[in-house]
Amino acid sequence: MIVDCAIYRDGRRTEGADDLSDALAQCRAGGHAFVWIGLHEPTEKEFDLVTEEFGLHPLAVEDALKAHQRPKLEVYEDSLFVVLKPVSYEPQSDTVTSGEVMVFVGDSFVVTVRHGEESPLKAVRRRLESDPETLRHGPTAVLYSIADATVDHYLEVATELGTDLEELEAEVFSPQLGGSRHTASRIYAFKRQVQEFRRATVPLAVPLARLSGSGLKTAEVPFVDDHAQPFFRDVNDHLLRVNESVESLDRLVSDILSAHLAQMSVRQNDDMRKISAWAAMAAVPTMIAGIYGMNFDHMPELHWLWSYPAVIGGMAVLEIMLFRLFKRRGWL
Repeated sequence: MIVDCAIYRDGRRTEGADDLSDALAQCRAGGHAFVWIGLHEPTEKEFDLVTEEFGLHPLAVEDALKAHQRPKLEVYEDSLFVVLKPVSYEPQSDTVTSGEVMVFVGDSFVVTVRHGEESPLKAVRRRLESDPETLRHGPTAVLYSIADATVDHYLEVATELGTDLEELEAEVFSPQLGGSRHTASRIYAFKRQVQEFRRATVPLAVPLARLSGSGLKTAEVPFVDDHAQPFFRDVNDHLLRVNESVESLDRLVSDILSAHLAQMSVRQNDDMRKISAWAAMAAVPTMIAGIYGMNFDHMPELHWLWSYPAVIGGMAVLEIMLFRLFKRRGWL
């Protein structure tokens, strides 16, 4: 469905024409004007009119309708197609949720398609409409503002993930909670959330590098003002910081998981040592009792008056000696 449609002339919003082709014609005829159409999870039938009027490439249209795309930048003859993945983080459930924003930029038009609930588009439109100087730069300003808002929120999510990772680390190395059977599953679940975040941030580096003019493909990107490159470069710098944080988070989670498994192994070894020590202590009286339970006739000590107290005393002395030995070596 079409969420919003407006013509912006000299940085000011005017009401959009009822017919999309008329709106586009007005923008191209008037100069310093463009039409911005926002859609939310459109159906193929709803998107057909937009596709026909703006001449969008069928491959890009297919991507915009089906969603589930990686962040990317595609250049077509009549438009530029950019995919962004906004994310949000719910600290209570330790869950990273991502949406998708597709941006078509062409001659005097911007078409944004949103999938999912996570999107900066409403806030971006409101902020741009209150800043005519920026909006006067046309579709390039819209693309920059959407990318900037998306990446700035990445920084917030990275900070929140780092805070929760510190809490998880404290839990792992806590003497009381570190051995919990649920700890490993929590670490692995957190690692999955970091990977979900990584799928949104890492692929975006190449498109932003191209827009900022610092990528391997330094050719001019059509429909984007060259004067905007320093601004895209700033967004790209923020994204590099985010990606460094993501790599650090991923390494730390892996290290914490390894440390937790090592702790569990050490504790199991300690338990085995204790079990072995108690088993050895139990074996001594068992062995002595077994010897005197063989019922041989020629065992003279069986008829001594002090045989029973001597055997019991010998067992006690051996048990005390073994207990002190194992205690001194840390087995008990």
